[in-house]
Amino acid sequence: MARIAFIGLGVMGYPMAGHLRKKGGHDLTVYNRTAGKAAQWVKEHGGRSVATPREAACDADFVLSCVGNDDDVRAIAYGDNGALAGMKQGAIFIDHTTASAILARELAWKTRALGLGFLDAPVSGGQAGAQNGQLGVMVGGEPAVFERAKPVLDLYARSCALIGPAGAGQLTKMVNQICVVGVIQGLAEGLNFGRRAGLEMDKVLSVITKGAATSWQMENRSKTMLEGKFDFGFASDWMRKDLGICLAEARANGARLPVTALLEQLYAQVQARGGGRWDSSSLINLLAQD
Repeated sequence: MARIAFIGLGVMGYPMAGHLRKKGGHDLTVYNRTAGKAAQWVKEHGGRSVATPREAACDADFVLSCVGNDDDVRAIAYGDNGALAGMKQGAIFIDHTTASAILARELAWKTRALGLGFLDAPVSGGQAGAQNGQLGVMVGGEPAVFERAKPVLDLYARSCALIGPAGAGQLTKMVNQICVVGVIQGLAEGLNFGRRAGLEMDKVLSVITKGAATSWQMENRSKTMLEGKFDFGFASDWMRKDLGICLAEARANGARLPVTALLEQLYAQVQARGGGRWDSSSLINLLAQD
């Protein structure tokens, strides 16, 4: 049994921390910016909650974070009340936030100077994947640190792989998001086209889900997209944030992302319609208007 701190109990972090406690039997200390959510988690799962990231990290073998963006990670990691100030020598900091590769490399450098291990480990699979312990975990860091941490990560992972050095996990998540949004837009256009052509879409989907057009998005989101239901997890606000990270990295490495750039703007339109909290499949809302 390890002593684990989990910082950030949002849509993803709340169930992930739960698996560490219930499935792994680990000693959990949690911190959340909204203290009431941390208290709710403790009531449901046990463990304890504390008032600062530093208190959570004190004496922990592993400190895991899952927050919003680069600034949020820095806010919980640095400073007198930050997690790094409370971590013991040899402990491992694992950041599950979808953030920039620049931040991952920065954290790797700072933790190494303090005698700590570090992994950038963003996840894919959405809210359902987190709840069911079926996430894809893409990891950057040193092999020896990864091997120590893998039994912990496996508690909520369907797949968990070390991709390369620090930053590689975040870069892999960027590849993931670039691929996902392209599929969502293609699915949205196909569904909207078929509906406007007067086709019975249940029959259409029963056929094309068995062929080359199929995807996770088609199998899990096509019907709800047609029904105009967009409350299934990963918010458009977060997807636009992620695409901004992708575009910034592309400017640095010279990659051309014309479709991704367009889709970042389409998510901006979703936000302008008040859909920032709609899930990322809501792109069809931009096509479905008469």
